[in-house]
This record gives sequence, structure tokens and C-alpha cells, in this order.
Amino acid sequence: MEGLIQNETKFSLRVDKDSKATEFRLFSTAPPHMRAFHLAWVSLFACFFSTFAIPPLIPVIRDNLNLTDSDIGNAGIASFCGSIISRLLMGPACDLFGPRLASSALSILTAPIVFATSLASSPRDFILLRFLIGFSIGNFVSNQYWMSSMFSGNVVGLANGFAAGWANVGSGATQLLMPLIYSYITSLGVASFTAWRVAFILPASLQLVTAWMVLYYGQDLPNGNCNHFRKVAEEDDASPKDSFLRILCLGLKNYRGWILALTYGFCFGVELTVDNIIAQYFYDRFNLKIQTAGAIAASFGLANFLARPIGGVISDEMGRRYGIRGRLWSLWVVQTMAGVLCVILGRVNSLSASFMVMCGFSLFVQAASGLTFGVVPFVSKRSLGVIAGMTGSGGTIGAVVTQLLLFSGFTPFSKETGISVMGLMIIICTLPVTLLYFPQSGGMFCGPSMVNSQEDYCSLARGDAEEEQ
Repeated sequence: MEGLIQNETKFSLRVDKDSKATEFRLFSTAPPHMRAFHLAWVSLFACFFSTFAIPPLIPVIRDNLNLTDSDIGNAGIASFCGSIISRLLMGPACDLFGPRLASSALSILTAPIVFATSLASSPRDFILLRFLIGFSIGNFVSNQYWMSSMFSGNVVGLANGFAAGWANVGSGATQLLMPLIYSYITSLGVASFTAWRVAFILPASLQLVTAWMVLYYGQDLPNGNCNHFRKVAEEDDASPKDSFLRILCLGLKNYRGWILALTYGFCFGVELTVDNIIAQYFYDRFNLKIQTAGAIAASFGLANFLARPIGGVISDEMGRRYGIRGRLWSLWVVQTMAGVLCVILGRVNSLSASFMVMCGFSLFVQAASGLTFGVVPFVSKRSLGVIAGMTGSGGTIGAVVTQLLLFSGFTPFSKETGISVMGLMIIICTLPVTLLYFPQSGGMFCGPSMVNSQEDYCSLARGDAEEEQ
């Protein structure tokens, strides 16, 4: 009892036995929990800003580099492919090295590539740069891993929702700001084909600054960094050692991770696809100015400021009332509604109706992302990074599938028809959520089958391989 009291007084927030925060104070910067939260979302915000800095300037870039519609579509797919690779690697990297080092290293390595965008001179350069810049949003995995390491189960959905939701605002902010930055540079007398290149100094610099902040001020776990606990475990002969392959296998063998990857592919994956096409869609279909199309597209991404956190809130509240069953039912309902609205978005013909439906669709599809990661922390604690990486990679694989099948140069669909077909895909690919089942907690239609499960759940906060008793 005395140890628990000392543990509580050590932190500004109330914590559980593993020193994870059991409360979430949004506007606090108290270390280590809330400081980690703010570092995580700011760092990922910069990565989203960099990754989606190109689409709002496509009307200018395509004229400068003589890009075809096929080039633009292939570049979008290349960006998603880069993200898939980095997300798959980021999960095990977080398990082995901790989210702080993994996140800052990836941001530092990809920032020079964002700078190099200004040097693109051909469609091949453009596609290659989009592929490499796409690696940066692998930091999404470290973002969600970090929150799951710092916050207890009763608020982890909320923490994950706000950390990812505020970060995803970067994809909307760049839609709004990059055209304004470009316009300001041209107003200074800089030629159009030079101005868009100069504009990329901002996202690259922002990414470097936030990477340094994470490295200098961050902390992996409530009680210290992962390397400290790893050394302690290595010195303790009684502690079992988990290899990279064992951690990876534990995650890959868990069917729940694969279902959540599919589900996430058709909420966050669809969101990525829409971020890529929405400015050009409104620009071409309704003959808008580049600044106006960018502002409309920005509203889709900016909805993450509230929509994804709301998904986290719903997940935690339904979890408190109905357990894992509540989390799963709310995920299925919200994502299915997103699919319905996506179908409608492709069928409406007026600017005002398209904008209103797009706003509703953005709220539901982004809330579904928050609801998905309200379930992820309960799948496997020892292989949390692998499960988060699988789910996050599923998001970008879904983006590749929808971009390739519906919006590339190989598709027979118009953009309007492609959007409606994408909505049907969302509805169908959300159905496997009904198959998720947790022996200790149950599923959508069944109660728990056992009281104490010995699955690969272990104490993540302690950073070792000790199974929970």
C-alpha cells in the first residue's frame, strides 16, 4: 500500500499500478504523461504536413513538371507504399527501442527528402520523392504506441484519439497553408515555377524542429526510457528475454490484428485517399480557384481536430458501460455510416451539397479511426508495437487499394463514381469487425469464455517480457 501511495505522489496525474495515467488533462504539459502526448501529436502533425504538402499545389506542379493524370495517381500510390513499409518497421522498432528514438530518427531521416522536393525536375523525380516522403508518417505507429504506454485502459482511447486526431490536422492545415504560402511568395515577384519549390522549406524545417523536441524532451515510459529497463532486464537472470522474432510472431499470429488492419484500411486509408484527391476534385469539377479548392479540402483534414478524439471518447465511454462489446459495436456503426455518406458524396452534383456531405463524411470516417485505436491496445500488450504497426499499415494499404483501383490512370471510373464505389467498399470491409472476440472480454454477440487468459499480455510499462499474472 505504501508503494502505491509513493507511486501516485510521484506524478502530477493519477496513475495505476504500472504508473500509467488514469486521467487525461488535455491542456496540461505535466511530465511525463502529458508532455509525451503533446510531443507525440506535434511531431506527427509535422510529418502529415510534409506528406500532404504536395497535393494542394498539384495544379502548379503538374504544369511545371508536365505530369499526366497517371503520373499524379502513381505518385499518390508511391507515397502510400512508402508509408506501408515504414509503419511495418516502426512497430517492432518501438517494441525494441522505444517510441522516442524511433520517432525522432524517422523524422530526422526524412526531413532532407522534403527539402529535396524543390529539386524535382521530372515525373520520375516527383514519384520517387513522394515515395520517400511517405515514410515519414510511419511515425503514426510511434504516436499510438507512446500513448498506449503512458495512459491506462480507461482513457487510452481518448489519448490515442486526441494524439492522432490533432496530428492528422496537419493534412488539412497543409491544404490550407501551402497555397497561401505559394501565393505570398509569388506576390514578392518570384516566378510561379520557383515559388512552389521555395514553399517546401517550411514543412521540412518544421519536421526537423519537432524531431529534436521529441529526442530532447521525450520519455518512453512513465518511469523512464526503454533502454534503461532493457538493461535492468538483461542484468536480471530471472527475466525471460524476448527476441525480435518472438515479438513479431506473437503479433502476426493474432488474427485480431489482421481484422483491425482491414478495418483501418477503410477508415484511415480512405481518409488518406481523400486527402490526396479532394483539392483537385473540387478544383476540376466545380472550376474553383486553387486557394478556394485548398480551403474546402482543408476542412476535410481539419475535422480531425474534433472527429478522431470524439471516436476515442465514444470508445472509452462504451467500454466503461459495456466492455469490449461496446467498443466493437460503436466502431461498426460509425464506420458503416461513413460508408453510406461516402456513397452519397459521389452522387451529389452541386458545390454546396458536396461540401456539406463531405463534412459529414469526414466526421464519421475520422471518428472510426479513433474507435479502431480504442480497440488496438487490448489486443496484445507484449506485441503492442507489432499490432499497432499492422493496423497502421492496413490504413495505408487501404489507401493504395482505393487509389489504385478507383483514382489512378488505370481505372475506368470518373472521380465521382470512384468515390461512391469507395463508400461501398467501406461498408463491406467493416463487416469482419463482427468476428472479433476476446476470451476475457467477449465480442459483439458473445460474452467472455474465460476469466484469466494467458495470451501474450505482459506489463508494457515495465518494458520487459514478464507475463501478467
